Amino acid sequence: MPELPEVETMCRGIRSVVGHSIARVFAPPCPCRPIAMVPTMRTIDRRLRGQVISRVRRLGKRVVLIAGQHALVIHPRMTGMVCLNEPPNRDYLRLQMELSDSAGATLFFWDRRGLGTVELVPADELDRRIADQRLGPDALDIALDQFVARLSNSASPIKVVLLDQRRLAGIGNLYASEILHAAKVHPSRRACDLKPAHWSQVYTHMRRILNEAIAFEGSTLSDGTYRNALNHPGGYQSHHRVYDRAGHRCFVCRRGRIRRIVQAQRSTFYCPICQPLPRRS
Repeated sequence: MPELPEVETMCRGIRSVVGHSIARVFAPPCPCRPIAMVPTMRTIDRRLRGQVISRVRRLGKRVVLIAGQHALVIHPRMTGMVCLNEPPNRDYLRLQMELSDSAGATLFFWDRRGLGTVELVPADELDRRIADQRLGPDALDIALDQFVARLSNSASPIKVVLLDQRRLAGIGNLYASEILHAAKVHPSRRACDLKPAHWSQVYTHMRRILNEAIAFEGSTLSDGTYRNALNHPGGYQSHHRVYDRAGHRCFVCRRGRIRRIVQAQRSTFYCPICQPLPRRS
């Protein structure tokens, strides 16, 4: 968290900065340890000053600003957010970008846990250095046949495979649980054991759920960390069917109670009635 819908919402929310020039970029005083930043903040500021922002795009779960010959890549990871309004507080403000010709507008990167990263790369090397080396096809762009080909050759549990950003970019823990519940696939089933009908269901519900979550501007969980670019909460959390509902009755079958298991050090939520695990022969 944030995942594809939240990062897409961030990108859409800050697109008003396109066409404006950058006055300065700096790291405000922060009592926490610095986040990973390449190159140094001083170099980032020097290279971006005076450059006009020409594009804002999402790359997997990253926010990318193209300015001149440079691409500023912000990876929010667990608790980061990019916004135009003042963040929840200034204690965890990691980066501030002031725009010179936008009535004093400012772009903020706020990260409570400090796991996010900032990286400045040449714009013409963005895809080669980040997309090609670190990410698979985007979850909203990939075709069904490519989706199956990239994920079905693994003996790992399907939930774990969905989280592998090198196979498929954008899906995280929350939406993987929601997608598999909608597709009626147990999260522990090996990806290589799924039938074509299962893959079709996973793919269809993946696209539906991600697009619905974007329409609701993402999910704000109980910790309240994620906010959109204007510092407002998302709305898709009201539509979750299994995530963080362990012990509660399933909304769909009305019989099963949501269970929580741990896969690859991450919590997984599922309904044992809607998502039965077939016995292996």
